[in-house]
Amino acid sequence: MRKYTMLIIAAVSFIFAVVLVVRSEPIRRPSLPPKMPPSAPFEHTIGGVGMVEANTENIAIGTQIAGVVSRVYVVYGGFVKTGDPLFTIDDRELKAGLGLRRAELRVAEAELADARNNLVLAERVADRRAITVQDLDRRRFAVEIAEAKVEQARASMKFTETDLDRLTVRAPVNAQVLQVKVRVGEFAPAGVMQTPLMLLGNVNPLHVRVDVDETEAYKVRPGAAAYAMVRGDSRIRVPLTFVRFEPYVVPKRSLTGDSTERVDTRVLQVIYSFDRGDKPIYVGEQMDVFIDTPAASAAGAPMEAAGGRS
Repeated sequence: MRKYTMLIIAAVSFIFAVVLVVRSEPIRRPSLPPKMPPSAPFEHTIGGVGMVEANTENIAIGTQIAGVVSRVYVVYGGFVKTGDPLFTIDDRELKAGLGLRRAELRVAEAELADARNNLVLAERVADRRAITVQDLDRRRFAVEIAEAKVEQARASMKFTETDLDRLTVRAPVNAQVLQVKVRVGEFAPAGVMQTPLMLLGNVNPLHVRVDVDETEAYKVRPGAAAYAMVRGDSRIRVPLTFVRFEPYVVPKRSLTGDSTERVDTRVLQVIYSFDRGDKPIYVGEQMDVFIDTPAASAAGAPMEAAGGRS
């Protein structure tokens, strides 16, 4: 009897343990993704990643003359016209130098006037025995030297004026101010910088630069329909208009992190334009781009025909 009692207790304990494990197991319900992934709008399509940029491309602004920034004329998102000032480098030293060059020019002009006056007096002497030929030549040479000094002073002043004008950096095109990385009181170095002092670009319309894998580049047609979709919300999409191919195939720079992706992939860059309208699309943003392509059978027809002839 005791043996059966132990068996019953063991069976009850086992059942209790099974029930406890089953109840403690979390209930897993299928969950939907927070955002639906983009879907191709065409039956036959090529997908690519596009980078939004200005239609002038993004123009990196720098300065030819290094110095401390004394004034900034623009703000983020503002619009400028060709020739509008963007920022100015401290010009006090050059302004002082310009005053000195103007004084030097006035001195040179006074010396020239004196030399010409001396030459005129010598040439008006009626009795040639009163003045030697050498003295007359010296006065003529003095006039030529004074004229050269005047030209030199004018050139020096013009050079300083040019440098003074270059201290104010101006907009090269009609554009929107995309970035401002310079502040009053900061030192602005000359030359090419990794982070430009300012970034400008014409954004009406916008362009999107699409990387198409070299293995699919032959499928892209200039007149083919294409759409770009905002990452995170594929409902926001815009139709694209073909602009041009970048004829040089380049190495792919922005990898997706996919384990199957080769780092030696090369891409054909295709440029499309679109009107942003009131959609929240910004320069520098990545978009998912889908391009309509010919059917697989049509694309493979020439190869099949060639195989048939052989």
